[in-house]
Amino acid sequence: MEAISVFDMLKVGVGPSSSHTLGPWRAAEAFLQELEEQELFARLDRIVVELYGSLALTGHGHGTDIAVMMGLSGKDPVSVPVPEVLNLPREIRSRKVLSLAGKQDIPFDPEKDIDFRYSEVLPLHANGMRFLVYQEETLLFQSTFYSIGGGFVIKDKDDKIVDNAEVQLPFPIHSGRDLLNYCQDQACCVSDIVWKNELKWRSETEIRQQLTTIWEVMRDSIFRGCHTEGNLPGGLEVSRRAKSINKKLLGENTYEDVHTWMDTIRQQDYKFSHTIKWIGCFAMAVNEENANFGRIVTAPTNGASGVIPAVLFYLILFEQPEASLDDIHRFLLVAGEIGSLFKKGSTISAAMGGCQAEIGVSSAMAAGALCELMGGDVPQVLMAAEIAMEHHLGLTCDPVGGLVQIPCIERNSMGAMKAITAAKIAMESDPIKAKVSLDAVIKTMLETAKDMNNKYKETSQGGLAANIAISVPEC
Repeated sequence: MEAISVFDMLKVGVGPSSSHTLGPWRAAEAFLQELEEQELFARLDRIVVELYGSLALTGHGHGTDIAVMMGLSGKDPVSVPVPEVLNLPREIRSRKVLSLAGKQDIPFDPEKDIDFRYSEVLPLHANGMRFLVYQEETLLFQSTFYSIGGGFVIKDKDDKIVDNAEVQLPFPIHSGRDLLNYCQDQACCVSDIVWKNELKWRSETEIRQQLTTIWEVMRDSIFRGCHTEGNLPGGLEVSRRAKSINKKLLGENTYEDVHTWMDTIRQQDYKFSHTIKWIGCFAMAVNEENANFGRIVTAPTNGASGVIPAVLFYLILFEQPEASLDDIHRFLLVAGEIGSLFKKGSTISAAMGGCQAEIGVSSAMAAGALCELMGGDVPQVLMAAEIAMEHHLGLTCDPVGGLVQIPCIERNSMGAMKAITAAKIAMESDPIKAKVSLDAVIKTMLETAKDMNNKYKETSQGGLAANIAISVPEC
């Protein structure tokens, strides 16, 4: 089993979907590397991209075609200017020309060269895609990838994550039991063990820098979401709500600076009901940004990217206003490690496990992290994660119109509230008397995923998606 870094679980990307946008984008980048290695740039004159299973069924709504064009153009989702994410694909559609890796122009008509195979599924995963390279009518090369959730990509007949270098960790963690044992043996908390493992990948300075970047992107996505209004793209005409909630809670004042805005929130004497409203506001703000093809942190997926930032904001604004940057780093380390346990033992792909694999996992990650920062011991941290997931088991993924909007945006608010509740329950409990372990709930989640009907796995063929009569244009 491969080692998974915190920065595999928490990574900067562009909305709206980690498995349908970020994953295909990364697959296209990996494919460009293969073309380089095969010395095919000078020979090819056409590329065709085939999308299968869930990638085809909800690809338009999730921006899979956009991601493919961006990746083939050599753009990086971490650094590309956000407006370019929509502008460049429009230009490609208009000119029917794509600048491959930014090096050479090739004819490319998305209507013909991106083939949505709605009724076909590749063998290894519901999110399969294939790149085919032609010289005139001769097939020169083909490569198959699978987007397995959270932006992770694997190659056909190879279960190794693309671009994930193997390392020998001092504390290899494959289960909650492993994590508990290491912490007890070392007489330390979860974040300490995770930090020591991360040092096998990066220096102390690099770890702190990257954690700070993750935090800043989370923070800024909340701020933008709380100060942006209008309807979200895609045809559902869903109105953004975070700004109106922010205005009701803070008044008509305008805040140009995120730090001033956060300090103003800290200084208010809120009722409990207002705190709940803020938590919902923070979560929805991120996911409204996500749905608008904005820059967010995949945590562990794009569709669930609002849960962890909302709970982290709850911690530093309401529970511990004195929290330091080191505290924020600890929170992210714990969250990332809990997410990796679900990645190793079950799935974080809604196309494989439904929304329990996205909102459920993010809620468990946030609950465990919050519990440690509130002073919970290691058994309580694991218990908090277990409680949060236990009450998401069986949650289906049925996005209306194939868009990450209904019910996805509101579900992030619910996931954040469950995470906070789970952490507080765990803090008041004796884990020795617990009847359900984190490992048991991870195993149960996997079994539930296998039993779940495929129409509830991000296909938009069941549930709300099938019972809401809304016509969404393919765009």
